[in-house]
Amino acid sequence: MSTPLSSRISSALRPVPDYPKLGMTFYDSMPVFRQGGLLKEIVEALAAPFMESGITHVVGIEPQGQILGGAVAVRLGAGFLSARKPRKSPWIQVRQVYALEYGNDNIERGRDDFAESDRVIVVDDVLSSGETAAAAGDLVRALKGTLVGYSFMIEELADKGRERLEGGLVHAVVKM
Repeated sequence: MSTPLSSRISSALRPVPDYPKLGMTFYDSMPVFRQGGLLKEIVEALAAPFMESGITHVVGIEPQGQILGGAVAVRLGAGFLSARKPRKSPWIQVRQVYALEYGNDNIERGRDDFAESDRVIVVDDVLSSGETAAAAGDLVRALKGTLVGYSFMIEELADKGRERLEGGLVHAVVKM
């Protein structure tokens, strides 16, 4: 009998205690990405709920969401865009500011990235507080795209990030 995908993902994560601040645990997903077969299964699981949704674009949240989001976009036959940190692109940007449990941050996208007919999902490795994902969803809507939903490799249930997300299906491969 094979080990479930969620167990293989959980055991491959590298927990980093007291990061980014004392009392918090950061789950480093890079050890998961090193395993080609596992990464392929994760991409399939992230894309699965959206296969028949007519997705035209995937937005991956920088940095790890870019890795997963690009692969999910290929699997869905969709275009890919990243929700980027400020000043990473010289093109005209629209910025979305959001609060984190340890400060403020913001993400940007090009002003002309979406048309009203575009159907978009947001992809990231971890759903924690939900603030970054919610900001990415708000950015999609501000740029006139239709937000179909969100897909995450891991959802940290204690942080209740799902409650902050509006605009469609919220899917997580692993819930911990």
